[in-house]
Amino acid sequence: MNAAAAAPVNRRMITLSVMLATIIQALDTTIANVALPHMQGSLSAAQDQITWVLTSYIVAAAIATPLTGWLCDRWTQKRVFLVSVGGFTLASLWCGLAGSLAEIVTARLLQGLFGAALVPLSQAVLLEVNPPDKRGSAMAVWGMGVMVGPILGPSLGGWLTDSYDWRWVFFINLPIGALAFYGIWRYIRPQTALRAMRFDGFGFATLSLAIGALQMLLDRGQENDWLASTETWVELGICAVAAAFFAVHTAFTPAGQSFLDYRLLKNRNYVTGLLFIFIVGLVLYATRALTPPMLQSLMGMPVAVAGLLTAPSGAGTMLAMLIVGRLVGRVDLRMLLFAGFAITAFSLWQMCGYTLVLSRSDIVGPGIVQGIGLGLVFVPLSTATFATLQPAMFSQGTALYSLVRNIGSSIGISLVQTLLVRNTQVAHASLVTMVNPAAAAAANVDLGNPAGLEMLNAEITRQAAMISYVDDFKLMLLLTLAVMPLLWLIRPARRAAQAAAARPDSAHMALE
Repeated sequence: MNAAAAAPVNRRMITLSVMLATIIQALDTTIANVALPHMQGSLSAAQDQITWVLTSYIVAAAIATPLTGWLCDRWTQKRVFLVSVGGFTLASLWCGLAGSLAEIVTARLLQGLFGAALVPLSQAVLLEVNPPDKRGSAMAVWGMGVMVGPILGPSLGGWLTDSYDWRWVFFINLPIGALAFYGIWRYIRPQTALRAMRFDGFGFATLSLAIGALQMLLDRGQENDWLASTETWVELGICAVAAAFFAVHTAFTPAGQSFLDYRLLKNRNYVTGLLFIFIVGLVLYATRALTPPMLQSLMGMPVAVAGLLTAPSGAGTMLAMLIVGRLVGRVDLRMLLFAGFAITAFSLWQMCGYTLVLSRSDIVGPGIVQGIGLGLVFVPLSTATFATLQPAMFSQGTALYSLVRNIGSSIGISLVQTLLVRNTQVAHASLVTMVNPAAAAAANVDLGNPAGLEMLNAEITRQAAMISYVDDFKLMLLLTLAVMPLLWLIRPARRAAQAAAARPDSAHMALE
């Protein structure tokens, strides 16, 4: 261990290894979505049953993410990383070999549990192995894996399912996971476990109940008609009570003994970063979730074509991240964030003009613009959030950061899907009142023929759905514009560094 500690850090190989781990986890958040119909037939599952393939993964990952900090304190980052990658890869193998619904749901549950730590650990490792002046570039590389994975997931999943079999959606993780495991084992330095944190069983139990109930509520709320369902009220009650117990317990438990180190919440940059990453998840992930189903359901595009048309936004994100990684430290982070949100708002404004008659350039153009805006937001935000945080808090801080982003995306996706369904019904009722015999005759629709009425109703439903999609884009635009004034709550980089140096524990940090 002494020889390993004295050896120089191979940042390139460490970056490659942890990014491979990040990519397989980020891909699996969306890659299985397009394969659900094929799984349903192969596993003889009902429509409402097959969705548990997604729900089990989401809920397990949400519950296990907050454990990352304590696990690293107990068994070190390297060991936790190796177990997480190994467990995730083996669970992926089980998913591909599953012969029944129960098997694949169990395997996806394990996949979520082991994969929960991959994204926060990769961010923590990159923050630790890079000096402050290179963290902007490191966060650019990390951001590309986190953001491009979900974008490419549907395209890759559709191609693998159509060309081979839905099982290859999971088998593709095996070689990537094996390479990531070897790289982490070979290049990350061994450490000594600090074991400074006591496991807070009550805190973990209440937080897990709150997060699990919230994720179940968001995932099944639309299907259960929200507050009209007893299940929704039960989940809402469990979430509220468990969250209240966790908040009170954490507030009265000394630092280092509670499951969440509340000293994180005293750091203004970190708390502001949590607010903004929640908004990023709420707005940008929700927008990404709207476009593919709009292209498939309203314009009749195959899954592969819809994936290809939305994939260029990932190229915009990668380009922006590569550029902004070099600008971090030279340009005020708040100006970069402002530019990112402004460009994102412009892309949403373009999408507010969507109609049922769209060319491919009408879809690709705003997607690339939105990808550029996302890249300009994600890298400076990650850098600013952790700029004044002590290195000892990176593992727990990155876990909470990932958790808040995921909760924001879950809420955003549920919100836009609910508004889409309800606004479609409202728009449909409004459009029906405008139908008259003269308009029907002009459209060559015979109102006395059941087939004609059915055709007319289908067209009205398409028009109503398009109006609802545009309404969702307008809501995302307003939320993006509303959050922009809050950017000035972030402390500039120089002042943040001066404040960190002025803290009493700065000498201790320097020794670390």
